[in-house]
Amino acid sequence: MFTLTDSCNALIVGAGQGIGLGFVKKLLQLQGINKVYATYRQKESAAELITLSDVYAERLTCLAMDITDEALIAEGVQFLRGEIDKLHLVVNCVGVLHEGTLQPEKSLKQINSENLLHYFQVNSIGGVLLAKHLLPLFRHSDRSIFASISAKVGSIGDNQLGGWYGYRASKAALNMLMRNVAIEYGRTSPKTIVVTLHPGTTDTRISKPFQKNVPPEKLFSVERTVNQLLAVMEKLQTEDSGQFFSWDGSRLPW
Repeated sequence: MFTLTDSCNALIVGAGQGIGLGFVKKLLQLQGINKVYATYRQKESAAELITLSDVYAERLTCLAMDITDEALIAEGVQFLRGEIDKLHLVVNCVGVLHEGTLQPEKSLKQINSENLLHYFQVNSIGGVLLAKHLLPLFRHSDRSIFASISAKVGSIGDNQLGGWYGYRASKAALNMLMRNVAIEYGRTSPKTIVVTLHPGTTDTRISKPFQKNVPPEKLFSVERTVNQLLAVMEKLQTEDSGQFFSWDGSRLPW
């Protein structure tokens, strides 16, 4: 069972579908979770989440937020600060691999500066902007966790195949930015553990086009991924802040 304190407040960023929605469903089942705040970018693709907020009206609050827009992040955090004075768990699940004409590059000839900028805006910059604005809600005496969903392909040390330039580089940048955040939070919010997490290949919209070469035992359901990541987070110690963990709890190379 995942525990932080007896009455946790949690924020799941990017909860409209996939892993983020899975986290919301799981947290609503846990007794120790007091309030769950969940963000989505587009109402049309967040129908299931919004339905959940009707069912769990007292515990779940949904917020529209696009993390590529700092003003919207600031607005969302301002709303949170009007409702609660502390957060115990934040999971940033926002990420883009493919979207319309945006597809992972197979070679240099497919590199496009506009697409690269979009990868970095969504996968890297959004996370550090969240860290900037959420800091006041982490400054308390309870243990807290700020986790960002990264990807093993963002590991420079593990990269043997190349390709996927924008996605790999933006996830590597996320890892570096969150390592920096961990160091600064260590001074300003010492009870907060900041980590990046590799969820494994999960059966979501983001992985759909790339599942054919994944062995069935390596393709996780959303529910399994969420349970595995919560188990990793449950075991985290203060000295783990700033590290990059896989779904099985092992540390990944930078």
